[in-house]
Amino acid sequence: MIIPVKEKIILGIDPGTTIMGYGVIRVVGTKAEMIAMGVVDLRKFGNHYLKLNHIYKRVIGIIESYLPDELAIEAPFFGKNVQSMLKLGRAQGVAMAAALGRDIPITEYAPLKIKMAITGNGQASKEQVADMLRRMLHIEINQMPVFLDATDGLAAAYCHYLQMERPEQTKGYSNWKDFITKNPKRIKE
Repeated sequence: MIIPVKEKIILGIDPGTTIMGYGVIRVVGTKAEMIAMGVVDLRKFGNHYLKLNHIYKRVIGIIESYLPDELAIEAPFFGKNVQSMLKLGRAQGVAMAAALGRDIPITEYAPLKIKMAITGNGQASKEQVADMLRRMLHIEINQMPVFLDATDGLAAAYCHYLQMERPEQTKGYSNWKDFITKNPKRIKE
């Protein structure tokens, strides 16, 4: 008996208030392939609210074009500039709202987790991430984008694919307190 291979489309987004990157991969069985990547250029919008409106409309358009089953989005990293963080959080929230409005499940990944999943190094540069994706997904050099925000979006999608293949162990422990909480009978006083 042949078991049909389910196809899954994953949209990855690297939120931004100047350039938002996105990538779309198709997963069939255990194989992933890139079907699109690009950027949403927000530099021409002077008003932050106009940028948010454009992000929402473009994410809806991307969703309608590729019909993703899931969204993987990069979580904003903590910076020193509170205003920048607030604006980036709003951009991420608008992209998430577009997906939620279409009942698309969302998974959020820290930048360090994405870099680690793609390169094995949580401190990898954008260029290193892009090069690893190019090799893993067999992307021609002339297809590589000018803005690496696009490969960052693709990296979020590919990281999500890797997590599907190797889900986190439910019996794992994040620290000693977690171990003690889950194993009270193994602790002697």
